Amino acid sequence: MFKVFKPFIILFLMSCAVTNVSAQLTPGTAELNKYQDSLLKITGNLFTASTNTDRFEQNSKFIKTLVTALKTPSSFDFGFDSLQTISVVKSPDNTFRIFSWYVPTVEGTYRFFGTVQLATRDGKLKLYPLIDDTEHISDTNLITTNKQWYGARYYEIVPLIVSGQNTSYVLLGWKGNNSKTSKKVIEVLSFANDELKFGKTIFQGPKNTEVKNRIVFEYNKLNSMTLRLDKNEQMIVFDHLAPFDPNMEGNFEYYASDSSFDGYRLAGHQLKLMENIELKNDPDAKDDFYIDPKPKEIPTVKN
Repeated sequence: MFKVFKPFIILFLMSCAVTNVSAQLTPGTAELNKYQDSLLKITGNLFTASTNTDRFEQNSKFIKTLVTALKTPSSFDFGFDSLQTISVVKSPDNTFRIFSWYVPTVEGTYRFFGTVQLATRDGKLKLYPLIDDTEHISDTNLITTNKQWYGARYYEIVPLIVSGQNTSYVLLGWKGNNSKTSKKVIEVLSFANDELKFGKTIFQGPKNTEVKNRIVFEYNKLNSMTLRLDKNEQMIVFDHLAPFDPNMEGNFEYYASDSSFDGYRLAGHQLKLMENIELKNDPDAKDDFYIDPKPKEIPTVKN
């Protein structure tokens, strides 16, 4: 049976505190700070580049520099906190972390990039590159691998523990989409036989509906959507999306929050949909605070 979220919230806070202290004291911090400065300059160039070619060239430089940086001993404990356009999220149990980011195209679409770094006993680098294969994934309910990744920029990790089974992890992420709509995703990451698996038959919706492997939300790009772990309710909560006009059902350019909230709560071996829930505290309105920055919002990088 699943354990509740609350113990992991405490563990998460503890691990953050330990990480902050260790990042200041471990050897290699000065070297990693230099790499971080280089990465910051590259991202500045990436988001101010005027062509797709230049953006992806800068992204290639970023990937090479990041991998080199992560080869530094004790890199797992270095937060890369200055990289505001790059999401670096560590699992509450301190076993891995995910780097994820995107390159915006001049057409208004996004391509995602990322890697999973595992904590190793000897400090050696162990990475799983994440290859965005969204354009070839016609069925968003497919279970995929890191080489067929349904790309997203993750901002929260929630462990799920089942007695007798390996731990899996719920990932909350922003996916962007195009010039008209944005997407968010609830993903599940599992580790098995030294491989990564994305998606799990765990999301139980209303009666007589298929249990899903992944949840994808799509809504009008000018609107925001809350998707987060509610610590008080111990569930993943999100805005209920609906069309402005009932005649626009299925046309997600016209979807936005209707001011009600739904959620997924642990029930047995599944995450069960709870509709029209009441929250004691309003969700954070800063929907995309750390995601989807526009080029003009990227801080100026001093040479």
